[in-house]
Amino acid sequence: MPFYTDQLNRDVNLPSVPKRIISVVPSQTELLFYLGLDEEIIGVTKFCIHPEDKFRSATKVGGTKQLDIDKIKLLNPDLIIANKEENERGQLGELMQHFPVWISDIYKLDDALEMIEAVGKIVDREEAALTLSRSVTKKFNALQATQSGLRTAYFIWRKPYMVAGKSTFIDDMLQKCGLVNAFDFERYPEINARQLQQSKPDVILLSSEPYPFKEKHLDELKAIVPSAKIQLVDGEMFSWYGNRLLKAPSYFAGLIKRLTINQ
Repeated sequence: MPFYTDQLNRDVNLPSVPKRIISVVPSQTELLFYLGLDEEIIGVTKFCIHPEDKFRSATKVGGTKQLDIDKIKLLNPDLIIANKEENERGQLGELMQHFPVWISDIYKLDDALEMIEAVGKIVDREEAALTLSRSVTKKFNALQATQSGLRTAYFIWRKPYMVAGKSTFIDDMLQKCGLVNAFDFERYPEINARQLQQSKPDVILLSSEPYPFKEKHLDELKAIVPSAKIQLVDGEMFSWYGNRLLKAPSYFAGLIKRLTINQ
């Protein structure tokens, strides 16, 4: 029986090409649809919003951290595709007792490319996945990111304020933009206004997800750090690590231009 190794170095036993797939990670769900697995996908989360037409008609199995385990059992998948960070460990452990679960673990672009190619192999779309991976690599290699040295605070949450720190995919994307993370903390620390001031950011980026920052929040942050340049950004470009990476380099190029003009 063939075994596939996931990104946690776990062996996942798949006796045949999976025909009943549940994806519980939005960016990986979009990837599966991109690879043409419309018929094989039998369940997604309520946050798997892309592609929109597929999302509307797909069976929902709860949220990424609040999966409907009973519903998943009734659907009887032959593969569940998950992620270490986006899904809840205990729930994945329970699902592993019943179904093959392949788990990604992504901190940087290379991890995302590895995931794309591995998933492509598992679902018998190896050539399409390789083509996608090479295209993403080419686009990122062409990204003209000057090392601006701009200290950047990337906000993901409000009340309490939370930012993306080191050892995150978002941090790797900031580096691809030539930006310097203003926070040395690991993962996603909570911060207060004083800590934000002490970090001395040149730039504050307010993400559209998971917290939906809007124009009305710009003044709130401007009052704390009047000298910082504050921008709303598309969180999917910084944190979705499937085929949406094809669009990220051109988005980053525009962002870099806006941030560095008159620097």
